[in-house]
Amino acid sequence: MADIETKAPAKTEEKPVEQAAMPPAWRPFENLRHEVDRLFDEFGRGSWRLPSRNLFEPFWRHSATAPAVDIVEREKDYQITAELPGMEEKDVELKVANGVMSIKGEKKEEKEEKEKDYYLSERRYGAFQRSFSLPRGVDADKIEAGFKKGVLTVTLPKRPEAIKSERKIEVKAG
Repeated sequence: MADIETKAPAKTEEKPVEQAAMPPAWRPFENLRHEVDRLFDEFGRGSWRLPSRNLFEPFWRHSATAPAVDIVEREKDYQITAELPGMEEKDVELKVANGVMSIKGEKKEEKEEKEKDYYLSERRYGAFQRSFSLPRGVDADKIEAGFKKGVLTVTLPKRPEAIKSERKIEVKAG
């Protein structure tokens, strides 16, 4: 015949955890939770700000596959360096229009192997675009770019009036 299964009701008791008994150092997840709550509260109030519009702020958008760039301000120019491994200068396009400089690139790689007992064909494609607002004082007509061993270097010279003149002022006793 059929086995009949019977279950006796189980009685469970919930005991409140006494938090006062545990020192704060032993509650790392509670501290983490408070920090995460604080961040979300700040985000909701709008204090989570985008970076202020400063030199070379990314304009529009850039994809997750876009290369990171290093930007350096020097005395007479700005220099942007981007590592583009596996690319050649013919794969990179640099444009300046309306105070915005855009770097575009596309990488295409195809690999094909034919052997006696197998055939392998791989294709990889990837494109990116990064755009930057040019700072005031850049002479857009004199921008130069070079490409060597997978590294793009863009030099943006400053106009003479944008170059800060510096002089030392003697401090006298008084």
